[in-house]
Amino acid sequence: MSNRIENLPHQIESEAQLDELLTTPSEQLVESITSLVSPLVVLGAGGKMGPSLVMLAKRAAEQAGHPLEIVAVSRFQNRDTRNWLTDRGIETRAVDIFDSKQLASLPDSPNVVYLVGLKFGSSKNPIPTWATNTVGPVLASERYAGSRIVALSTGNVYPLSSISSGGSIESDALTPIGEYANAAVARERVFQHYATIKQTAAALVRLNYAHDLRYGVITDIAHKVWHRQPIDLSMGYFNAIWQGDANNLVLRSFSLCAVPARSLNVTGTQLLSVRDVAGQLGALLGREPVFHGQEDATALLSNTATMVQELGEPSVAIDQLVSWIAHWTSINGATLGKPTHYQTRDGKY
Repeated sequence: MSNRIENLPHQIESEAQLDELLTTPSEQLVESITSLVSPLVVLGAGGKMGPSLVMLAKRAAEQAGHPLEIVAVSRFQNRDTRNWLTDRGIETRAVDIFDSKQLASLPDSPNVVYLVGLKFGSSKNPIPTWATNTVGPVLASERYAGSRIVALSTGNVYPLSSISSGGSIESDALTPIGEYANAAVARERVFQHYATIKQTAAALVRLNYAHDLRYGVITDIAHKVWHRQPIDLSMGYFNAIWQGDANNLVLRSFSLCAVPARSLNVTGTQLLSVRDVAGQLGALLGREPVFHGQEDATALLSNTATMVQELGEPSVAIDQLVSWIAHWTSINGATLGKPTHYQTRDGKY
């Protein structure tokens, strides 16, 4: 079985086509989804990755002929997101992760995906970030004690690493800079604690820069190229992965859930240069990139050797992703208006 998605389009012309591709399961996911017992509960399903992950799980189960019930849980502050899911046959529950009574109303589940998190604004008002990234995991771990939990984490738990190192590995010390990154470390420590004391097997997925064409580092760079805005080179290197691949790998990570909790870097396998990617985009868009600053010797980078060994390589090549994003930018494709702030070196998001 393969992570490959067959018949990738040359370009993506609409959000409908984009969502169709994002929710197309790999052969390996179709095979592995049969190991999940109903219901699959997805906490934080209303965020950037949640809706497409939920639909990806649904389509994989349908292709496998596996009767998997899925419950998408979020505050659903954006009504359109909830409607998008319900229109596609997904059961949704509006629940506040901070309310233990609301959590108690959710169905028991042997398999839980935890996508709840807060990043931006943490430098100006860190309290909500710390609360979301610590209290939420405590309450979820109490509610689903004894289940398997795949919890989304971030590559920001690592400090900056040298370009020559190949990126941080899962056993490296977690000594990052900034309120958000340290709150993300705390989130991991909570899941690790409950994995041990409640025998709640967990996999902590340290995701580094997933890309939907509507957001991502490459989308940020493409918009700067298109609008002839200066591109900061101080964070000169990064990792990237197609969101469809990231979601496939997150859903397949139940096989890695363990006691003690296990951590896994999930991102693309290439070290990408901001300068080189901007040059590729410039050639495709017919615009000469404008740069300022110089590349530093360190960057936020993750090593994917364990991911490749356990789950395989992503299906969408970076050149394909760059081409899609260049075209999407040229046709004024929709964006989420959520810059990644990838160039941040001081941990202030």
